[in-house]
Parts: sequence; C-alpha cells; structure tokens
Amino acid sequence: MATVQGVSGKQYVRGTEAHTTASWQYATSTHKIDHDMNPALVIQPKDKNDIKLALKYAKENNIAVAIRTGGHQYSGASSTGGKNIQLDLERTFQGPDDRMVFSKDGETLVRISVSWPLGAFNAWLTKRGLFLPHGQCTEVRLGGHVQTGGYGQLGRSFGLFGDHVRIVEMIDHNGNEISVTKDTDPDLFFAILGGSPGNFGIITHLTLKVHRDRDHVGSRGLKALYWYNPKVLKRLVDILVKMSDDPGFPPNYDLCVSVLSSSFKLFDLWPELDGQMREDHPEVYGENGMPLGWPRTIIVYAQWVPLKDGDICDNSFFTQFDRDKLFGWVEHKAMSKLTGDWIFRNVREFEYPYVKRAYTTNSTNLQGQGWSEWVTKRIDAIVRPEANRCWLSAQLQAYGGKQSRFHINKDNGTSYSWRDTTMVAVLDCFHNKDAETTAIDWERGNDQEGIGPQGKFSQEDRRVLWGSYGDFNLDSVWDKYYETEEKYNRLKEVRKRMDPDGLFTPNTFCVKRAESPGRASL
Repeated sequence: MATVQGVSGKQYVRGTEAHTTASWQYATSTHKIDHDMNPALVIQPKDKNDIKLALKYAKENNIAVAIRTGGHQYSGASSTGGKNIQLDLERTFQGPDDRMVFSKDGETLVRISVSWPLGAFNAWLTKRGLFLPHGQCTEVRLGGHVQTGGYGQLGRSFGLFGDHVRIVEMIDHNGNEISVTKDTDPDLFFAILGGSPGNFGIITHLTLKVHRDRDHVGSRGLKALYWYNPKVLKRLVDILVKMSDDPGFPPNYDLCVSVLSSSFKLFDLWPELDGQMREDHPEVYGENGMPLGWPRTIIVYAQWVPLKDGDICDNSFFTQFDRDKLFGWVEHKAMSKLTGDWIFRNVREFEYPYVKRAYTTNSTNLQGQGWSEWVTKRIDAIVRPEANRCWLSAQLQAYGGKQSRFHINKDNGTSYSWRDTTMVAVLDCFHNKDAETTAIDWERGNDQEGIGPQGKFSQEDRRVLWGSYGDFNLDSVWDKYYETEEKYNRLKEVRKRMDPDGLFTPNTFCVKRAESPGRASL
C-alpha cells in the first residue's frame, strides 16, 4: 500500500519490521478471536492537518480508518485489517498547548488532549492539587478511556472519568473541526461517551470538570498487602459483598479487592514496598538482593473522602482490614495524591496471552447467592496450582448504593451502560501457549456458573466496552452492552449521520449504522 502524500508524521507499510512494532496492541496476543487486526498502513499524525489528509485519502479510496490512542482495547478493536488504515494518536497532541487549567461558571476545568497517558495526566493534576476519577493502567490514553467510561477506584464517590466531560473537540468524516457539548448536539455527545469508540469521528481534545483537593480535606486511603490464602480472600470478599449489598452504604467509601498470581512485578504497582518487605520478609529476596519472584498476593484498595461539610469517617471501615495484613497503613493524603497510589505502573500484568472477562451485576443479594464462597473457590482453582502455567489478575470492586455517584450520574447525557451496577468483577487469566485450553475452560466455567437465570453473580450477561470479549460482531450481541433497544437505535442513527460512508467502520466491533432507504449499512 502507498503512503499518504503530504503527511508530515511517520507512516509504516504492512510487511516491514517497523510496521510490526507500530501496529502493536496491548491485546495483540489475547484469547482467540476470529478477526485479523493487521492494518495495511499505520499513520502517526504530527498534527490535525495530517489527520485530515489521511481521512481525505481514505475516503477517496474507499478505505476505512481505525483510531487508537494507547492500543489497550482488549479485543483489539482499536485496530483494523485488510486494506485499511490505523491512525495512531499516541503522541500526536502532547505539546504545551495540549493541556491547560482554567475556570468558568464556577467550575475548575481542564482542557486536555487524547494523547496523554493516565499516569502523566495524573501527575500533572497532582502538582496542581486537582484530581479526577480514572482507571489504574498508567499507559492508557485518554481518548479510548473517555469513550468507554473511565472506570476506576473512585467509582462510588465521584463516578466515571467520562462523567466529567464538558466539551469534546473532534474531526468529522468530512475533515471539519467541531466542538460538541451536551447542549449543542445532545445525540452526538450521548453517542461519543458510551457508544462504540472511534466510530463517530476523531476526538482530539476534551474539556473536563476537575475536583480540588481543598474541597475534600481529610481524605485517606489504605493499600494493604496479604499473602494469598483462600480463607483470607473469602473474609475480604465478604466485607466487599456486605458493602455492595447495602443500598444505604455512604458514598464516601470506595473498595477494591485484587488477586495476583505469583511472579507479578509488584514493585511496578507499589514502588515504596521494597524496603519494608526486604526487612520483614527476606525470604522473598535472593543473595543479590533481587526479588526471587513474588508469591501469590491479595491487595486491598480502600478509600474515604469527605464529600460535604460534616462528613466523618468511620475508622472501623479501615481497621477491619488489619487482620492478616503484611504491609500497608492508612494514610491521610490529599485526593490528588491518593489517585496516584491506585495506578498500576506496569503496562500489563503478565507478558502472556490471556482470556478476558469483566462481569457486572445489579444484585443486592450477593451474600444470599453465595457469591463470596463461589468466587473464592473459582479463583483458588486457577491460582493455587502453580504448575498449570496460568496466571490470574482479578479485581473485585463495589459500585453500589443509592448514593453512589456511579448511579446518580446515570442521566447525565452520556450512554455508558449498566449504571445500576453494584459490583464489577474482572477475572483475567493469562497463560502460556500450552495452557490456553485450561484458561478458556476456566473462564467458560465462570460464564456458565456465574451468569444466567441461576447465576451466582448476575442473572443476565452484562458487558462493558472496555472489557469486551468473545463475539466480535457488536451488532449480534448489542443487548449485552446496551440495556434497551431504544438506546441502541439512537446510537445507530448517530452513526448513520456521522459515518455515512463507512469511513469509521474498520471492523465489526462497532454500533451498526441505521439503514438508509435502499442501502444496508454495517
């Protein structure tokens, strides 16, 4: 395939070694999926003009364009195949004018580009005493993150990252630069924030409402480490379930329980851990003072933040995690600093292919359903036998409660789904090439026992775009991602308007375009 004339950024043609590197996705070697994600051309635009030239070329040659900012889309949907082009915006907008703080109408706002990674964005906000809810992966870029919600540790207390969007700046299929707000184009605003990412245009910048440390003085958090033990895990999950099942649980608290198999690079997650663990647990270290390989662990992330005057922390929320704890203590920190503590500093958990699952439920009776015992046994079945060549990364997080901001923000003009969620359970099984069947069978067992009319976790299959897996034709499983046909049809109409020629239809993991008279649409 020829390169696009006039583009000043870098271009990589399929078949070259440089193309292989440039087209790499976080999930390149994920579980088996029946689609080819190998773009004919990768373009790394230098500026907006490069983007417009690429779109013009694609339109004239009947080529589709996939947009990626970080390449973390789990099923590879930020890429493409065939004769199509991938636009890689990972470094396009990282100049001094691509992030700024200002005030307007009584709100503190940030204008930021889609090219900034979460880790760098968080550090920049922290220096200014500002914070937002966001995810935990340091290299995730804001472009994909905002379109899929931006789930993270502050879900109950502050909602989603995408809930804070005020303006979306983008380039449409005709190469026009437009600004979208909830007032100027409510349907497009709705579709961008929760519809299939990258299928309505190319987002370049966002204006976000941010929170100030000085409005939440007294916040505190705990990151605690435990050696893996199923009895300890069951006790911790029971605490999480009790919180999730309680509709009146105060919105000030957030809690996540994680499980990591052996050999996880724990210092990447927890840089300050080294000195204390070297002193208290020398058995983890070799003669050269280097870790021998971390054993299986459980990590608890717990947080409290005052949301209004007069809020008082119940310290028993934190003391219940003291038992069996190896490391960690409650720290009184500004929210901007706590949000940095929740970030994973490594790009991915284990350097292996993996089978992805991200389950949600709206159950308020997980305790009665016996989910704590069931999920503990399922985790133990894959974590305990170290010879199975499988490695688990699990995150169990509460989102429920009538006062949860995750719920309250439901009707804020976005289309993020399943806003009645009480718990999210992420169970990612990494494996070497010889253990693929083991990983697939384990996840299939979780599906069969955990989901369905008699499911231990949820009575219906509820998926989120950031945790997509399985069927790659979104239109065939739309009801797993969107609650109602009315919502899905609304998204289809916006797709028809914003992508009439299929320019932003690089693969089948996208909302289908509503059909025009006499013409079927993908």
